[in-house]
Amino acid sequence: MKFKLPAFLENVSTPVEGEVALRKFAADPASVGCVDSLDLFASAAADAGKNVIVVGIDEVGRGPLAGPVVACAAVLKAPDIMPELNDSKKLTRPKREAMFDAVKDACACYAIASASVAEIDEMNILEADFLAMRRALQALGLPGLHETAPEIPVEVKGNFASLDPLSSPNGSAQEGSLLIAVDGNLKIHGIPAEIQMPIVKGDGRIASISAASILAKVFRDRYMDKLEEKYPGYGFDKHAGYGTKAHLDAIRRLGQTPEHRKSFHPKSL
Repeated sequence: MKFKLPAFLENVSTPVEGEVALRKFAADPASVGCVDSLDLFASAAADAGKNVIVVGIDEVGRGPLAGPVVACAAVLKAPDIMPELNDSKKLTRPKREAMFDAVKDACACYAIASASVAEIDEMNILEADFLAMRRALQALGLPGLHETAPEIPVEVKGNFASLDPLSSPNGSAQEGSLLIAVDGNLKIHGIPAEIQMPIVKGDGRIASISAASILAKVFRDRYMDKLEEKYPGYGFDKHAGYGTKAHLDAIRRLGQTPEHRKSFHPKSL
């Protein structure tokens, strides 16, 4: 099921403004004057009131011909801690790189996880996206998840339990104390639907999703830089695996590497 943008976020002009509105909604849905949005966010999270933790989640690498898909889940220390946060696609690579450590510092907790080329080919790119997202959420302590470790080690800082006064005795956050803001119009398979809110173009509307977007993008770009060292001549450090003319020409000249997705078949090849 595809979801529309919640009405209370339609007129936000910056990711910080959206983060403030979303946290206000999480604490008290009626306060945003849009109770109709409750069909997107069931009462389990709403009832948690002011103890709800808003976590933004985004992925990068859905469209390339090569390389993993990478997802990040991030919780900001405060909604306005980095006013310059924005959709990673609207920032140049040097700007993202310059912001990377500051974004990490701005997060109370975050986790960056991935799904491999083999997993993408086995289950399709959408399910691999969701797998990477579940791995990130599992690393932060979301209960009920038992995903295998990804090929690329998860990078993690902190966890939900350290932020959540409602955490369970075993140190994991209770589902009802979280609101997962998912970039896009779909909910993540394998995660309770009632604690998720899909947000269309959320990476440009919600600061925590913006942070997740930047962390995931820089993490993946750096991985693709290493692939260029391993497989020189493909230009992975320039196109990050996307189907540019230079990349397609390299495939014609050199053939495919083990990092190329077998399930992605450009018509021009």
